[in-house]
Amino acid sequence: MTIGLLVRRAAARFGPLPAVQGPDGTRSFAELAARAAGLAGGLLSLGLTRGDRVLELLPNGCALVESDLALAMAGLVRVPLNPRLGPAEWERIADDCGARALLYDDRFTGETDSLRSGLLARRFADLEPGAPLVADAVPDDLAGLAYSSGTTGRPKGARRTHRNRIASALAMTHEVLGGPPGPDAVYLHAGPAIHTSGLFVLPFLMAGARQVLLDHASAGEILEAVEEHRVTHTALVPTMVNRLAEAADGTRLRMLAYAGAPMPSEQIRRAAERLTPHLVQYYGLVEAMPPLTVLDAADHTRGLREEPELLTSAGRICRTVELSIVDEDGRPLPEGETGEVVVRGDPVTTGYFGAEGRADLGKSFVAGRLRTGDVGHLGPGDRLWLTDRKNDMIITGGYNVYPREVEDAVTAVPGVAEAAVVGIADPQWGQRLTVAYTCLPGRPVPPEEVVRHCRAVLPAHKRPKSAHLVSSLPLNATGKISRREVLRRLESGDTW
Repeated sequence: MTIGLLVRRAAARFGPLPAVQGPDGTRSFAELAARAAGLAGGLLSLGLTRGDRVLELLPNGCALVESDLALAMAGLVRVPLNPRLGPAEWERIADDCGARALLYDDRFTGETDSLRSGLLARRFADLEPGAPLVADAVPDDLAGLAYSSGTTGRPKGARRTHRNRIASALAMTHEVLGGPPGPDAVYLHAGPAIHTSGLFVLPFLMAGARQVLLDHASAGEILEAVEEHRVTHTALVPTMVNRLAEAADGTRLRMLAYAGAPMPSEQIRRAAERLTPHLVQYYGLVEAMPPLTVLDAADHTRGLREEPELLTSAGRICRTVELSIVDEDGRPLPEGETGEVVVRGDPVTTGYFGAEGRADLGKSFVAGRLRTGDVGHLGPGDRLWLTDRKNDMIITGGYNVYPREVEDAVTAVPGVAEAAVVGIADPQWGQRLTVAYTCLPGRPVPPEEVVRHCRAVLPAHKRPKSAHLVSSLPLNATGKISRREVLRRLESGDTW
């Protein structure tokens, strides 16, 4: 199976039904497939050849889905750029992947002056369809590069083949959605479809269900869209889930998935009470496409009623991957022992683009297995508990402390919304545990209460030495809380 074959089969089966709807209109399944095939031919007629890397800088909308499918059908390698990163980072990605072309939206014309130099650049609106393609890629052809930062900040692009993406789509369908969504299902892309939300594009195309795309939507706009379009499914980062829970009092959602970071138990309870009880968490990486593990709606119900420990897990291992825990030397560890998460299977990248000679990639591949850099342990029922990222570990007074455990303690304080724990350089402790946190509207919690609570529930070496109430926590380009930026602001004395 390839992406092009999937699209053609969906068009043949669901032809006139609406497939995608965005600020730029609506496309039926037949229109979407025909448009993508024509644009694929148009791209190749520009002089691009199979395997060329093409930068894509588009907002959420029908054009983004068309571009994704067209590039795959043309045998080109899609390199989506996050608008939040800005020109300097876009140029570093372009250099790293040896990009040949750029597809961009009007709104980015001014910001891409330098980037367009030396590239075959086209506004997506000006891209002329060519002869529709009939030929297709093969499953192990490269379909895209997913970029994140290496340990030195230099971009690194994880290779994603058609096989990777199809494997992820099938696992999303059967493990996260619980089976193909029905014909009345509607998925809402409320976050950038080049990130976690985009993992649902192919599953809903395969199922013949409609997708609605919003661009830069607020919590209020998301809730309005859920009602207006009779949305049944969506996936969000925990930060946005919290904002929706503050603004809503029940929705029609059959599934609200969250990913990118764990949610503390109290936030899960608030989301279940104020949004929908049908919560699903899934775990994956840029290098290993989600889902690797799933905490489904039934697990959430059990966790909220009688097994609270279940809510602290990342869920059961999916059937599509082999996942284990190993020690520093790569030896498997038994159930209950903490080590590094290692995974292999069809959703796992074949490696990084241009990785030869680089020592800053942060993750390694040993005997076909990806050492993820995530720390955790396995429990009963093949469930995974994640402790934290190896790179986020704080060493204070000679003890290793993972931020997540401390953050969970802080967010358990009534009134606290979110927290980020960092280690500030300290001559006595090596690193001094410090927490920045936000509160729910109208429910301020003083720092001394946070520190007092941590003293009561955490061992001495895990207790923050200070707490800082802030108006908001900085987010990175994918919507996760940026501990790195929190640390910078605290060390520099910035206020926010």
